[in-house]
Amino acid sequence: MIVDSPTKSTEEILLILCKAVQKVLKKASDQEILFSPFVQTINKTCLKPDIGCFTIFEGGLSGLLIMNFSKEAALDIYRSYMSHMGIPEDELSILHTSDDVANVLGELMNQTMGHFQTDLRHELHVTVKQNQPKMLVVSKDISIAAQIEDPQYRRVSFETEQHKPFFLELALEKTEFELLFPYEKEKDEDVDEIFLKAKQEQQKKDSADKKTGTGEADDEFIKKMGL
Repeated sequence: MIVDSPTKSTEEILLILCKAVQKVLKKASDQEILFSPFVQTINKTCLKPDIGCFTIFEGGLSGLLIMNFSKEAALDIYRSYMSHMGIPEDELSILHTSDDVANVLGELMNQTMGHFQTDLRHELHVTVKQNQPKMLVVSKDISIAAQIEDPQYRRVSFETEQHKPFFLELALEKTEFELLFPYEKEKDEDVDEIFLKAKQEQQKKDSADKKTGTGEADDEFIKKMGL
């Protein structure tokens, strides 16, 4: 696909980040994650009750990401993720203040930033690096200043499939990307889809081999693919 859109604004960068959050949490929790089509312009970023996470990124683009989870949303995502991983329900934490909840959400936010970095390189050919996301249980608002010049502040509302709310807040340096020349965007590669197709092709081959009595030579291929 030839990309010739002339500019990329703050809202378009924000959308890349929102989609990364949605993609990671949807896959991890095996449930629908929705976000509002509307974005709020706010005056500052802050951690809010009940549990929040923040991380700073810099490089080709500098900013501060904060995720604020209600205790209901935190537990919903945590318990869905752990159940999806095969952990029995009676072994799951029931309090949002548990270290297990903070550890799981922190890891998911780390994965989110990884996807965001990849998507930024793919969409804008921009590289950023981040610090490790920090999870905090808070009982009141805690302002976190973005150490960047002329920051723009945005907030987007999210919810889980069970309508448990959480929020993304972003402080981003004022910037606009203008396209110098049209270019062909590389096709996204879905690793899971690649392995699924390989597995399906191998299963078809195995089925055919059973009819002909062949296929032993392919055992090593299956082991290498981890199928």
